Amino acid sequence: MIARASQLFLPTLREPPADAEAASHKLLVRGGFIRQVGAGLWTFLPLGWRVHQKVVQIIREEIDAIGGQEMLEPVLTPAELWETSGRIRIPIVFKLKDRAGRDFVLPFSHEETMTFHARELQSYKQLPQLWYHFSTKERDEPRPRGGLLRVREFIMKDSYSFDRDEAGLDKSFDAHKAAYERIWQRCGLEAYYVEAESGIMGGRESSGFMAPAASGENVLVRCENGDYYADYDAARGIPRAPEFPEPLEQPEEVETPGVTTIEALAEFLGIDPAATSKAMPVMIGERPVLALIRGDDRLSEEKLVTTLGEAYRPMTDEEIRAVFGAGGGSLGPVGVTIDIVADEALREGQFVGGANRDGWHLRGVQAGRDYNPSFADIRQANQGDACVVCGGRLIEQPAIELGHIFKLGTFYSVRFGATFLDEDGEEKPLVMGSYGIGPGRTMAAIVEQHHDERGIQWPASVAPYDVHVVVIPGMEEHAQPVADALSTAGFDVLVDDRDARAGEKFADADLIGCPVRVTVGRKAAEDGTVDIRERAKGEDKAVSVGELVSTVREKLG
Repeated sequence: MIARASQLFLPTLREPPADAEAASHKLLVRGGFIRQVGAGLWTFLPLGWRVHQKVVQIIREEIDAIGGQEMLEPVLTPAELWETSGRIRIPIVFKLKDRAGRDFVLPFSHEETMTFHARELQSYKQLPQLWYHFSTKERDEPRPRGGLLRVREFIMKDSYSFDRDEAGLDKSFDAHKAAYERIWQRCGLEAYYVEAESGIMGGRESSGFMAPAASGENVLVRCENGDYYADYDAARGIPRAPEFPEPLEQPEEVETPGVTTIEALAEFLGIDPAATSKAMPVMIGERPVLALIRGDDRLSEEKLVTTLGEAYRPMTDEEIRAVFGAGGGSLGPVGVTIDIVADEALREGQFVGGANRDGWHLRGVQAGRDYNPSFADIRQANQGDACVVCGGRLIEQPAIELGHIFKLGTFYSVRFGATFLDEDGEEKPLVMGSYGIGPGRTMAAIVEQHHDERGIQWPASVAPYDVHVVVIPGMEEHAQPVADALSTAGFDVLVDDRDARAGEKFADADLIGCPVRVTVGRKAAEDGTVDIRERAKGEDKAVSVGELVSTVREKLG
């Protein structure tokens, strides 16, 4: 097919938006691929939608290849579904009422709706099943930024597997892992398979895929030796050993007037911040829980959600006073009657913690002797921690999360009563998996990894057009046979036939980033040759019009 720039809505810009920091944000706006409607709300313009749909088609082909059945579910869903799963309380969930006062949700994923339909599965003979759709999602994102990287509305491919047992789930999970790796390869992306947290999705296990990118809004944690990769929220690391004071036979109160931070506490007592503990009181619905981490660590909110099995919120000041009898800077685990989840780093040693009265702390607090928590890894790993695989040093680098795959198990099926009859006649819950990819985010990641100072360098598999024909003013009649020959050969062709200067056309061609540029200039009239250039290489080569199709085919692979 042939598209003419003079007839397209192709509003390129010389300057990026003032608030743009990510390369993909700048270039996708400047190249006329996307436009902002509101905070975190973007329109895909014709050029951008072509790229988006090419990514979608790659995803569709690979999911179909592992047995996926495409369908489409509504964006507007009854709130009762989310009340059944327990996810109605998650802060990012968009909620609304209809004119009759009925409650609805605009989903950020479709586990609830898919499980609702899976209740029609009755027998093990119908399993396994793999369903997927491309659907609009809504997310009440508090800080949208980075163009397509952190948005409030987006299209996502989410697929769902339904199996009879854990072995079947493992097989479905591995099939998706392999399909995703083929997707990234076909999109021209460098991506890593990483440990991840299930968080608000539920379930027992998940993994992600991350693409290194200077403007990435996520953090990839990897071992310097290349044998461990993890998403920042899930990363496991071995922290340095604390320098403990002399042990005590029992906790000892110490007055700490005006001391409400770990830094101030460590300085006041002259101790290592790693020898203190930090209390993080939260509420799960109406149930209070105390999360406890080492003083020099940060809490991983995703790990804590996974550990607790559901979403939580921080306690208010009033709730803290009611439960602990003290303010937030003096809280500790000794003497409290609520559930305590302590990080693994607190399992051994004596730490300084809050005394649950203002202006006082306790020295020598020891887990197991002075309080009885459940232990879990809930700390945020830090750069410089030791690798859990080989002991090497952990390194952090910015990256973009491309996709996430989850072993949901029976988290949703039990809640929704989605069961089947096994061959032994026993009724059992379906064993589920969930698998997501955002085509828009993938598109942004491609730009982050494929650009230079002049613009985008699209891989051929996702480029808006295969060939960009730049027509030097006055050479229009010579451009038509060139475009016709390329189109007849099966290439998608963009012809820049605008009434514009040659320099402007070349700048826009570099900005838009089609993989091959063909310039039709005076030589086309003089000796029947045109200049061909690969966008990623930037060198012109003269070829005859007769050899053009074969040359383009060779360069596009």
